[in-house]
Amino acid sequence: MNQKNPLLVPELREMLDAHDVEALREFCEAAHPAIVAELLSALSGEEVWAVLKHAEPRLGADIFSHLDDDVQVDVVSKLPRGAIARLLTDMPPDDRADLFKQLPEELGDAVLPAIAQAEREDIRRLTSYEEGTAGAAMTSDYATLPPQLTASEAIEHLRRVAPDKETIYYAYVVDEARRLRGFLSLKDLIVARRDARVEEIMHPEVIAARTHDDQEEAARTIQKYDLIALPVLNGNDALVGIITHDDALDIITQEHTEDMEKLMAIGGSHEAGVYLRTSSWMHFKNRAGWVVILAVLGMVSGYIVHSFEDLLMQFAILATFMPMLADTGGNTGSQSATLVVRALALNEISPRNILGILAKELRVSMGLGLLLAVIAFGRVFLFRGGAAAPDEHSMTRIGLAISIALGLQVVTSTLIGALLPLGAAKLKLDPAVVASPALTTVVDITGLLLFFTTVKVILGI
Repeated sequence: MNQKNPLLVPELREMLDAHDVEALREFCEAAHPAIVAELLSALSGEEVWAVLKHAEPRLGADIFSHLDDDVQVDVVSKLPRGAIARLLTDMPPDDRADLFKQLPEELGDAVLPAIAQAEREDIRRLTSYEEGTAGAAMTSDYATLPPQLTASEAIEHLRRVAPDKETIYYAYVVDEARRLRGFLSLKDLIVARRDARVEEIMHPEVIAARTHDDQEEAARTIQKYDLIALPVLNGNDALVGIITHDDALDIITQEHTEDMEKLMAIGGSHEAGVYLRTSSWMHFKNRAGWVVILAVLGMVSGYIVHSFEDLLMQFAILATFMPMLADTGGNTGSQSATLVVRALALNEISPRNILGILAKELRVSMGLGLLLAVIAFGRVFLFRGGAAAPDEHSMTRIGLAISIALGLQVVTSTLIGALLPLGAAKLKLDPAVVASPALTTVVDITGLLLFFTTVKVILGI
């Protein structure tokens, strides 16, 4: 189910008005917490809590964790301090920390003293990491084992802690200083001899991230190695958390959203799934900046056209090819930029590969340029609409000039599309921000200069 169902809202409100506790409890247990959260999102904050408080505490916290951030804040802002503390205590550590970041500072300061010290310290630690890092994306809800336990003792230990852990399929072996020594899976423990020690069957080579690593890099590591979870270490090599595969999926979705919006010159926070919850004014602010900047820069294109006004008056047929020139340059440049930005995001390439990238794009663009030049040359003769060339110039020569100009535009646009994101990456800027917004304007300006200059040179004007 992908949408909120307003048809259930009157039914839920009838249950609330009738104080039908049993029906509300059954509603919370009837479907996956994510689906229940979608249905509850159509209610007000007070109504959401009036439903959730009748669910078993852990289930209620699980459903609450699936609500949108703004709904969570709305619910919490209406609750007494004790109820907030109980709700936060039952939430997964990473979701609890994310919610705490969204709360107004005064409300967060009021709630903290009501929470048990262990959860309080956990919130402070998880919220202390810079946003966008592996530390900010991790959870402290993981299972550890001391190296001296036997396999049977380790299984019994995991059985005891399982209800409080997000995943026990991976267990991490740590010493007294919580330094990570290895890991093992539940399968490793099950197939091992009962008396085999953990340190004998563990995998000592562990793929891990650091708290300061970029969260996208950590998520890509999980994707690359097909991990269920990725351990996160601090500067002392101590295990401080894990990033689970479901959180990695959320990170990758968020990063994709960010890249797509930046490619289209949209500012803002680039959160996934917030279109309807974002006001029209905020959408306007996110889009207006680049639109205005590029519109002002676009005046340069108008100035170039104005500078060659006499040429256009003499060869009116040139004007009919200007839209094709702009569209072709924008399309080929965008193709090149998109491929390079994507390859940079996946760490397939880096600015050090610039010569190889430009050589590849040059070969591709020459093929595309030749193909489009032939099409343009044929267009001059087949669809000229009775246009005639001045006496001293033949249509063949004009068609040749237009074709060469279009071919050069394709080549230069493709190379510019590759160079802009590579240059941005070299300067430690976001390639997605620079590539698409600047590309169209740069390609228009260079394309018009190439077009008119090439025609003047070939026609000897």
